[in-house]
Amino acid sequence: MSVRVRFAPSPTGYLHVGGLRTALYNYLFAKHHGGKCILRIEDTDRTRFVEGAVENLIRSLRWAGIEFDESPEVGGEYGPYTQSERFDMYRQYGMELLHKGHAYYAFDTPEELDAMRERQQKAGIAPRYDRTTMRNQYTLGEAETARLMADNAPHVIRLKVPLAGEIKFSDLVRGEIVVPARDVDDQILLKSDGFPTYHLANVVDDHFMQITHVIRGEEWLPSTPKHALMYDAFGWERPAFAHLPLLLNPDKSKLSKRQGDVAVEDYRDKGYFKEALVNFVPLLGWNPTSDREIFSMAEMIETFRLEKVNKAGAVFDIQKLDWMNNEYLRLKPSAELADALIDEACEKGLTDNKAYLEQVITLVRERVHKVNELLPFATYMFQQPTEFDEEYKAKFWTDEAKQHIPKIIEKFRHAESFDHTTLNGIVKEYAKESGVKMGVFANVLRLMTTGKQVGAGVFETLETLGKEHVLARCEYFLGRFA
Repeated sequence: MSVRVRFAPSPTGYLHVGGLRTALYNYLFAKHHGGKCILRIEDTDRTRFVEGAVENLIRSLRWAGIEFDESPEVGGEYGPYTQSERFDMYRQYGMELLHKGHAYYAFDTPEELDAMRERQQKAGIAPRYDRTTMRNQYTLGEAETARLMADNAPHVIRLKVPLAGEIKFSDLVRGEIVVPARDVDDQILLKSDGFPTYHLANVVDDHFMQITHVIRGEEWLPSTPKHALMYDAFGWERPAFAHLPLLLNPDKSKLSKRQGDVAVEDYRDKGYFKEALVNFVPLLGWNPTSDREIFSMAEMIETFRLEKVNKAGAVFDIQKLDWMNNEYLRLKPSAELADALIDEACEKGLTDNKAYLEQVITLVRERVHKVNELLPFATYMFQQPTEFDEEYKAKFWTDEAKQHIPKIIEKFRHAESFDHTTLNGIVKEYAKESGVKMGVFANVLRLMTTGKQVGAGVFETLETLGKEHVLARCEYFLGRFA
């Protein structure tokens, strides 16, 4: 059977970057093996359903360049691909487990379950359903169970987990895993309203959609013994499992919105390139080689191996993402970036000259991380500064500088060429003649023309501004501070 994998998010809001990584690993694995990647929407928990979340998920995944072979949009021979449209199937197979003796009726009220958990907590026992003391078909007996069912008493159907022995399964990331059966809860499969839980729906769908590999987050690892039991109870072949390491904050806590952005759309809206995010996220827990970190989607597909995914959690290093985004920013043609920014530049009254905007982008793009930082960083390239960094001015606008800078400006005025090489040569020669360090003059020229301490190379900046604007800015500065 050819490889078939699925990404199965719940429509509870935005696409988490951890979800993007799971989707990418599924996609890379499927494409590497010439298989199919399926999108399934798991919306059985209607209490957590968020209006518009499905559309947002699909939009974010498409933005990232993931195109599914089968999905609610595309369709396919194993649909429908939205769980709320498959409820009859879940009930049918939940009842099958019941009739085979692998599941049972339970009639406990919420209050009785709370009391049970409280007793267990006081006794220092891990909370799990106690089949031997609670109100279910085993403690009530066949007659009472039949009577309650005839009276339509509220009930659930629970998975019957063996009381002894071990549950074993293989994980492509973590190896062989063995769990004592006594540590596994009798999971609810069908709720009192007839809706399935994630666990039943997940197993039924993965089987009938012919999923060969279940690649999902580490948080689902404790659920896998229950899923393994259900596959065995149905007599179905288990898929291969692979559980991905957690994404962590720098302090090694689980990545959460409390410490920063976690939604894919946040990174998109902040100006990160999809190529950078899609390159960065898979390397959180996997790296095909130690000698490079920039990969195209095609290169990641070619090299992806689940066996190379780490077990340990991976730190989401925003500084590394910024670095990677800058690498992609450098690769983008300046003309393409100018096309993207010209409307904003016009609206902000900076420039309507696309050719000049392109020059500015070429000049400053190595100094920023994201495309939406270009205009704010380079405002001084469009507007004469009227405020000047006081610390910078105090350090470099000395009596010595006041003596020599007007002479350098005069040389600029008579320069036949105004390219950065010529300007650098003029200042270098004057510094040698005057015995003053060239860095003093370079810093003062930056201060006079930009007002800032930080920017692109000073002589490249002067060349881009042009002779007329450089002389005007220098005269403005001298008029205020000479």
